[in-house]
Amino acid sequence: MTRPNMTMVAAVLVSFAHAVAAQTPPRPNESPRAVTLSLTEYNRLIDLASRPPQSPAIAPVAAVLASADLRVRVERETARGVFTLTGEVLRSGLNRVSLLSGATLVDASAAGRPLPLLVEGTAHTALLPGPGPFALTLEWGAPLTFAPGRASFVLPVPPAGTARVTIDLPGEQAGVHLSAGLITRQATVDGRTMVEATLSPGSSTEVWWSMRDSAPAAAARDVRMLAEVMTLVTLGDSDVRMVALVDVTVVQGEPRTIAVKLPSGYELTSISGSSLETSDAGGQRDGTVVLTVGDPAARRHQFLVSLERPHDGGSFTLDTGFPSLPDVQRERGEIAIEGVGTLELSAADRDGMHRIDVRELNQALQSLSRLPILSAFRYQRSAVPAGLALDAKRFTDAGVLAAFADFAVATTLVTAEGRALTEVLLQVQNRAQAFLRVTLPPGASIVSADVAGEAAKPVLGADGTRVPLLRPGFRPKGPYTVSFVYLNAGTPFARKGDMSMRLPKMDMPVGIVEWEVFVPDSYSVRAVDGNVIERSAMDRELRVGRVESSRYGASGGVVMPPAANALPGQIRGRTTDRGGAALAGVTIMLDAGGSSQTAITRSDGTFVLSGVPSGPLTVTAQLAGFALASRSFVFDQQPRQLDFTMSVGQVAETVTVTGESPKVAEAQKQLQPSQNVISLQRRAAGVLPIRIDVPRAGTSHQFVKPLVVDQETVVNFRYKRR
Repeated sequence: MTRPNMTMVAAVLVSFAHAVAAQTPPRPNESPRAVTLSLTEYNRLIDLASRPPQSPAIAPVAAVLASADLRVRVERETARGVFTLTGEVLRSGLNRVSLLSGATLVDASAAGRPLPLLVEGTAHTALLPGPGPFALTLEWGAPLTFAPGRASFVLPVPPAGTARVTIDLPGEQAGVHLSAGLITRQATVDGRTMVEATLSPGSSTEVWWSMRDSAPAAAARDVRMLAEVMTLVTLGDSDVRMVALVDVTVVQGEPRTIAVKLPSGYELTSISGSSLETSDAGGQRDGTVVLTVGDPAARRHQFLVSLERPHDGGSFTLDTGFPSLPDVQRERGEIAIEGVGTLELSAADRDGMHRIDVRELNQALQSLSRLPILSAFRYQRSAVPAGLALDAKRFTDAGVLAAFADFAVATTLVTAEGRALTEVLLQVQNRAQAFLRVTLPPGASIVSADVAGEAAKPVLGADGTRVPLLRPGFRPKGPYTVSFVYLNAGTPFARKGDMSMRLPKMDMPVGIVEWEVFVPDSYSVRAVDGNVIERSAMDRELRVGRVESSRYGASGGVVMPPAANALPGQIRGRTTDRGGAALAGVTIMLDAGGSSQTAITRSDGTFVLSGVPSGPLTVTAQLAGFALASRSFVFDQQPRQLDFTMSVGQVAETVTVTGESPKVAEAQKQLQPSQNVISLQRRAAGVLPIRIDVPRAGTSHQFVKPLVVDQETVVNFRYKRR
């Protein structure tokens, strides 16, 4: 090591020693000591001594905005707000901090002092000293922009880390929208709408909503509207309910609001419509409700207004008005009146209101009704609002039949073993009854049942057998047939004796029961007792009645005399051949355009069609082997007698005629079985699910019982073997 180097090392050691001596207090009676360093430590110290001093660190940006809290209030045609910005200046000295772009600032301050600002184009920049935190307050304002149906303004958003805004809007705004950002809360306080949202920092956001009260008054422009008001009035037991369908057509202009004048004495229960935004019922003190629509440019608006008012009940007089639109150029309307229970309604025409047929009512008004419409009116409003005075007389409700049968045809085949096979066919008119309850004679059971031409399954109950029925709204549009066949195991015939035959009890009234009993030819039978009338006695009475009815002209299609005891809407008749003999089993078909009916003639050739609609119709009679016979006429609900005389058809057939005396022929004609017996014999031979040897030869005994109401039909016989 050279001498200069040694000299430097000595100097370093001396300085190091002095430093150690300065840090460590001298100990008494202690002599200086030498310090020994390794060459590595010595070199490290030399490197540290030779390095230049480092400059202090500089922040990458002059300042940052941490958060922005914006509060905006909208009044009339302007939006004003206060922005509170917080952040920190990172560099020392005076720094430029970007605040807003594209905004109009009213004032700016920092800690209560004016804030120096620079405006470069549309950007606002603040000059802030640093380093250190800061808090700025900016006052901002902007005009509102109006378009049809909405108002809006553009809100500048500072480039802060987070940006939150609270917007105070006038009125109860249903829909507030932001072009950028997320609405976190919306509430209505004291008639104003408060909206809280989080915004996208650094980008301007458009805020828009329905104009409502914030919109300026539009330029005066004529508005022309036409209105149709369809009103349904329901007379309840203790109240009057009114539902009005208001249809407004805009001819000119863009109405923002539509006024509806309500009748006095009614309370508004609801109002709805697809274009309805709000309804101001505050004006109901003077009977007016103001409806605000969402789209004034729409050409048509519909509203449904519901009202109600009490009444004293029972019979009452009602002087009522109806909803109207005072601002329309023309108003037309229809009124339908329905009532709960049995009412007699009288109303006089007045103030341009005219009575119309209920079938002329608007379809929309008919669809609103749930009860039979009692009366209907049409009007066109002039200067005086439409009104009506009603006198409603209420009657006590009376019970009605749930179901009834016009007639019943019963056919019984009696075997030599005493067994009886009976078929009962009814023509039923049903309103609400679900089942036909049948109480069979002891030991009898049903083997088949048909309802309206289709097979049905009876149900056995504790109080009888039930046959299902069809009800209105399911399928039937009028009367239909119900038939059932039952088998009764009786006592075998002796040489002579007595026997009793019974028809089942049915839980619906039957207008008339016709019963034919067919017994084997090997027995002589005569009726001795019972609650029935023999057909021969009935025919004698009918012949007397026909002689009397000839005074009225009993040709086909004429009105029946009062003595015929027929009901309105019924067509009765009889079918015979050229010789005057009754034809049973003839199919009678009624064609009334939209509806049709079918009936089968009974053993005496008679038939009944009930519930026949008014208007032109055609009735046709058809029987195999005979030519078709038909009649066409206009039916007006008056009972009619319609008879058919049928001729042999133009077909190739063989007719065998055997000679016999007139007395024998007359006797044979009286004992000849009807077509019902022949049909039941065929069914028993190959259709019914039973085995029974029915007689092929025998005699028929025919009986009639009128008006059977839940009771048995009974006949007692006395027989003797031939």
